[in-house]
Amino acid sequence: MNFPITLEKRISASPVASLTIPLISIILALATGAVFLWLAGHDPFKAYSAMFKGGFGTVYGLSETVVKAIPLMICALGISLAFRMQLWNIGAEGQLYMGAFGATWVALTIPDAPSLFLLPAMFCAGMICGGIWGVLPAIPRAYLGVNEIISTLMLNYVAILWVDYLVYGPWKDPEGFNFPLTAQFSENALLPTFGDTRIHAGILFALVIALLIHFGIKYTRWGFEIRIIGLSQNAARYAGMNIPRNIILVMLLSGAVCGLAGMAEVSGLMGRLQHGFSPGYGYTAIIVAWLSKLHPAVIIIVSILFGGLQAGGFSLQSSGVPAAIVSMLQGAILFFVLGGEILTRYRIVFKGSAKKIGGKESWKQAL
Repeated sequence: MNFPITLEKRISASPVASLTIPLISIILALATGAVFLWLAGHDPFKAYSAMFKGGFGTVYGLSETVVKAIPLMICALGISLAFRMQLWNIGAEGQLYMGAFGATWVALTIPDAPSLFLLPAMFCAGMICGGIWGVLPAIPRAYLGVNEIISTLMLNYVAILWVDYLVYGPWKDPEGFNFPLTAQFSENALLPTFGDTRIHAGILFALVIALLIHFGIKYTRWGFEIRIIGLSQNAARYAGMNIPRNIILVMLLSGAVCGLAGMAEVSGLMGRLQHGFSPGYGYTAIIVAWLSKLHPAVIIIVSILFGGLQAGGFSLQSSGVPAAIVSMLQGAILFFVLGGEILTRYRIVFKGSAKKIGGKESWKQAL
């Protein structure tokens, strides 16, 4: 059956389209959210105004936006490293939890150690545990071709339930009034904060990682291998590149970076490990990475925007709008951005009345 509309792959994406299509996608996502708010009996303009004010309208709101953006930055940067090689690491949430577990183990085991030793030890433990959680699905992917989407996703639940077991059981604070959380970390186990805000040194982790990824991917031989493998494994194999080794190494680093986000959360923000400490940062980071087209600098900016969406969502509750609308908006943004990606890479071709050109019926009008 011949359809009047087809998709034709573009030779190269238009710079104008690459900029405007994501913006239009976000506008359409917000418009869709406005329709749902209106159908639910809420004023979309008031709701969006409350969200903007809560995330960016005050000094406190802006600082909370940055606080919520820090784990998004770090996780999205880790995810982007794997995505560049066409490895779909959906396990950032679990890797974040395991990083928090490793850092907490160090903080609770040697609470009286000096901060110059304790914080680096927590840093390393968080990255090691997150890296291990990234390598577990990488090995069967590298040598057996097992789909990493399913394995990384399933490992999220293992990590979350493992942390729940600890905070409800062996690590539960006996003086915590029966709440599922560990004892408070010592002062030496806490990351420094900036001024009177809750913004902590985790933001420095994100900025340094962004620089390392940018220069590593662009200017090193290993970064060149990652890009080639991501574009064509056959070409990489023909060039003699070790694909299994790179799969394991990239997933190790991707998980280690996401694990560092967990360390920053428990050490910089909460000062303890507790049930449900992440509202889904690892999943939201996937949206951030895609929306940023895996560019480290853009990831920092988009993370702040999504951090504002998270912070502003709590302000909605004061106006009677469920904060869960934020999750709906995030899903809508991902849906429209992925749809917009199709228009970035392909153009719509309308088949009109047949006219022979060069002996073939091929009259087309393309967008």
